[in-house]
Amino acid sequence: MIHATTVLAVRHRDQAVMASDGQVTFGNTIIKQSARKIRRLYNERILAGFAGSAADSFALFSRFEAKLEQYRGNLERSAVELAKDWRTDRMLRRLEAMLIVMDARATYLLSGNGDLIEPDDGIVAIGSGGSFAMAAAKALARNTELDARTIAGESMGIAADICIYTNSTITLETL
Repeated sequence: MIHATTVLAVRHRDQAVMASDGQVTFGNTIIKQSARKIRRLYNERILAGFAGSAADSFALFSRFEAKLEQYRGNLERSAVELAKDWRTDRMLRRLEAMLIVMDARATYLLSGNGDLIEPDDGIVAIGSGGSFAMAAAKALARNTELDARTIAGESMGIAADICIYTNSTITLETL
């Protein structure tokens, strides 16, 4: 499990939103409260969020951006190719990070084990607070009339209340 962050993707009612907390920890010490763990890529049409080692995550962002350029913004193909590289490349296999990537139509979770998962309901989360945020988002999406942005924000707030590695400084990006 990747500790020290929460990233949540919510696709609901024709809206795609990614949210993350801002806490950076080093061991059991909070170093920063307002880190940005989400990036807009490929002409701001794709969102990518990371959990794990910052240096490893930046290496993955660079690789993923190169795949997006190579496959002209095709999210699925770029994600598949990065997952293959991540699983087979000796250097990439040692990276301690996870990614969620999304565009207006699809969402994928990628890991160093070669995992490439597209959630059935458009809701997925990573990091130590990920299961809390994902559970809250699924419940809100099924049982309320809230829009995706509100669901993501409320879910991240719930995760911040429960997970010691997640704070309430929330970044929300909408496509």
